[in-house]
Amino acid sequence: MAIVLAVDDNHTNLRLIEAMLRALPEVESVMLDDPVLALDWCAENRPDLILLDYMMPELDGLEFMRRLKRTIDCPVIMITADTERQVRYQALELGARDFLNKPLDRAEFIARVRNQLALIDAQRKLADRAAWLAEEVDKATALIRSREHETVLRLSRAAEYRDPETGAHLLRMAHYSRLIAIQLGLPRAEAELLFQAAPMHDVGKVGIPDAILLKPGRLDEAEFAVMKRHAEIGRDILSGSTADLLCLAAEIAWSHHEKWDGSGYPRGLAGEAIPRAGRIVAVADVFDALTSERPYKRAWPLERARQFLLEQRGAHFDPACVDAFLAVWDDALAIHDCYRDSLT
Repeated sequence: MAIVLAVDDNHTNLRLIEAMLRALPEVESVMLDDPVLALDWCAENRPDLILLDYMMPELDGLEFMRRLKRTIDCPVIMITADTERQVRYQALELGARDFLNKPLDRAEFIARVRNQLALIDAQRKLADRAAWLAEEVDKATALIRSREHETVLRLSRAAEYRDPETGAHLLRMAHYSRLIAIQLGLPRAEAELLFQAAPMHDVGKVGIPDAILLKPGRLDEAEFAVMKRHAEIGRDILSGSTADLLCLAAEIAWSHHEKWDGSGYPRGLAGEAIPRAGRIVAVADVFDALTSERPYKRAWPLERARQFLLEQRGAHFDPACVDAFLAVWDDALAIHDCYRDSLT
């Protein structure tokens, strides 16, 4: 049902318009003789079409259209005398869709109103279809991203299976990373991308020999030099893609072992020269490694790991990332409790 509002200070004209609109059964008509009250009505209601007389006291049709545009965008058919050419030009500039001449001709009136309503209906259906298509594209994109994330997580776990760490480590450190990013004020989209990329931080370990990767004791200097290569191997595996996710993952793989004071590897970067994603993941990764049990070590108590972050604030870790993590400590504890592995 289309709502047609007629605005005319002449009651006889309104009765005539109302009678002619009855010929259109799909129309609900509203008759108002005061243009100011009509503007108030439009502010609270949404007509599909307005039939607007030009010659009205206090507020003529042109001024009515100017004020109407401040509240809603509604199609208008203006009713004028055939001689009022300048009025028509101004009305067109203000967005009038069509004109009706006085005195009103019933056949012309019904045809023009019906045509405008058909056009409005077609435009609405087109807009609805565009919105539907946009929603379907969003759904398809979300599905692709979900599958992409699952594939990334599974590939990351392939590297973890060669290491004494567990798959739950990937989930925890990814959630910790997103917590820190949001607390630092990163946009939600960036924080979500970081959450998806973080699990690939150690994918380069697939290139480290088992004798070194699985050694239960402390690595000697030569062995550690080989182990450190996993950062560059990870970068090489992930770089060169046009996908934002893999580009970020490559950056994280290459930078999450850098330290704020410049003593990290592989490039010895310091401070803000270290990519922010790498600084965030460094805090998340180390905290989870400390608080997770492994075949070769017991899990640190949470408070001890918290104290370690404070001690290394400004040395190993970006102070802002440590502060952000500790500011959401309760959320971090909830993640630690939620994503447990078989060893904890």
